[in-house]
Amino acid sequence: MEYSRARAFLFCDFCGTMLSLKSTKYAECPLCKFKRSAKEISEREISYVVTAEDIRRELGISLIRDQEVQLSKVKKKCEKCDNEEAEYWTMQMRSADEGQTTFYRCTKCGHKFSEN
Repeated sequence: MEYSRARAFLFCDFCGTMLSLKSTKYAECPLCKFKRSAKEISEREISYVVTAEDIRRELGISLIRDQEVQLSKVKKKCEKCDNEEAEYWTMQMRSADEGQTTFYRCTKCGHKFSEN
């Protein structure tokens, strides 16, 4: 019980609902009206981690790599196998006033290379 109180000081001991600060003296559960002294909460620090996946899930955004993407093809000689065709895509890797970086992937051997 002490371990859970140490970790869940902002939650009701009975129903698990998040406590609301009703005054400077106590925090109260909005469902079952359990009260906890504000002194217990005042020196505590709350921290949490939000990942990029959490943000994408919340906004309903899926990763492009999760979907089938048809890349454009260009005549570009592979540095590794001398194949004459490669797929390409571009990304802005530097500041906005500089050009995009073009990435290539050989259609024969899969070797990746880039061009600034």
